[in-house]
Amino acid sequence: MSNIGATARSAMTRGLRGLDVLRDPILNHGTGFTEEEREALGLRGLLPPHVHTQTEQAERFLLSFRKLTDPLDKFVALNALHDRNESLFFRILCDHIDEMQPLVYTPVVGLACQEFGRIFQRPRGMFIGINDRGRIAQILRNWPYQAGIIVVTDGERILGLGDLGANGMGIPVGKLSLYTACAGIHPELCLPVTLDVGCNNDKLRNDPFYVGLRQRRVTGAAYDEFVEEFITAAQEVFPGVVIQWEDFANHNAFRLLEKYRNRVSSFNDDIQGTAAVALAGIFSALRVTGAKLTDQKVLFLGAGEAATGIADLIASGMVAQGMTLEAARRTCWLVDSKGLVVKSRTDLAHHKLNYAHEHAPIADLLGAIKALKPTAIIGVSAVGGTFTKAVLEEMAKFNERPIIFALSNPTSQAECTAEEAYRHTGGRALFACGSPFDPVTLNGQTFVPRQGNNSYIFPGIGLGVIASKSKVITDDMFMKAAHTLAHLVTESDLAQGSLYPALPRIREVSAQIAAAIAGAALESGIAGRVMAASVLPEIEAQMYEPHQ
Repeated sequence: MSNIGATARSAMTRGLRGLDVLRDPILNHGTGFTEEEREALGLRGLLPPHVHTQTEQAERFLLSFRKLTDPLDKFVALNALHDRNESLFFRILCDHIDEMQPLVYTPVVGLACQEFGRIFQRPRGMFIGINDRGRIAQILRNWPYQAGIIVVTDGERILGLGDLGANGMGIPVGKLSLYTACAGIHPELCLPVTLDVGCNNDKLRNDPFYVGLRQRRVTGAAYDEFVEEFITAAQEVFPGVVIQWEDFANHNAFRLLEKYRNRVSSFNDDIQGTAAVALAGIFSALRVTGAKLTDQKVLFLGAGEAATGIADLIASGMVAQGMTLEAARRTCWLVDSKGLVVKSRTDLAHHKLNYAHEHAPIADLLGAIKALKPTAIIGVSAVGGTFTKAVLEEMAKFNERPIIFALSNPTSQAECTAEEAYRHTGGRALFACGSPFDPVTLNGQTFVPRQGNNSYIFPGIGLGVIASKSKVITDDMFMKAAHTLAHLVTESDLAQGSLYPALPRIREVSAQIAAAIAGAALESGIAGRVMAASVLPEIEAQMYEPHQ
């Protein structure tokens, strides 16, 4: 038994042998099973005789993988590896996170969701349909593991791509891959869920390869009852499970968050995670300018979940620095599809009202910039190219270091590219992006833009909540996450224009954020377990490492 690993011992405990082991992606190590494991698990003859190390298997996979040129083909290859050998999949993600994250998550996952039915190979996660009402707990018991965190979507607002229905499952799968790769949450604890209530995208719904229910979306009381049954069943089957709401449309996202946030341990990454990563970027930018948060005026292009979530956290940060909440909110302005959000408008959704200020109507972003003279513009509009040359040049007229965050993704929806941001501001922009961009050389200086990607935040949040068994997830936790992330940005990062740490440091970042979250839970008395006074070593000790 000396050369039998923990995964093989798990298979033996469960009484699994032979092909059953090779067909389970969590148990399968491919040609990496040792001689002793092959004997104990009945694998002799089912594998070629040479035992390969995990490093050798990774090199073999990358040899063929890197010959692929189409990003969607690369996504399919990674997905297939995920389906057959999870430890190897996560080893490659961890060791090559810069290369792999844009493929398993944004921006390529958006294309993968659009093509989901055409590239579908093997189901992953759980699809729970509106036709399953009354038996959701029974369905969840079909899941073979004890889930610790669920990422759930109804597919109505996938990235900036709109209603993709059940095809949106690619998002929870990708997100949970990052929970494991970036924060070491064991894959057995991760459950992707799609709540299929129909799809209002006629073209997609009528596609012969569409995987979801062929009906228009259920809304109103029936929808709410369905979600309520799901939440109740999830807590019954997986007591204390963390729920992350993902890519719900605005009209459901805000109210579902408010309905359940104090009842179960849950959060909405589009609202709260985006807010924390954006605020961290602002904190980093202010280290360069030397200005205070309370001196900023922020103009958002977009007025949905991301914009109001970021504005709320910025306002909270200003309140912590001595401003009143009312005064803090007056520093944040929104521009939506109809122009500047002002108090006199009668068409405003509830979530916009806190940022509807007294001002004459203005029809467009450029006009709003000229009138308000913001120190920062944040794009969360999912409309590509909207930070035009005129917009960027105007920001540079009255800001020595204009803060320009083009956070929409995928890349086609980005408000501007990194090259445009630097070129049209004379290299003075403090820039962050939602999609990856290559370094930009301008006037002899090379800028290295980094994504304001939620993957800097949500994995650490999940790890900290699971470790502490926090009963709820508070706004203060996201503020602590933002401060922690900004603190991890080095002076050399800032010198090259990077407002976030290098992505290969992501597991360190996640551990530090998790420690801050667990500490906040302990301090506020909402932790469900006792932890050591210094929580970081305990956090690091429980992080999953994808060994063979």
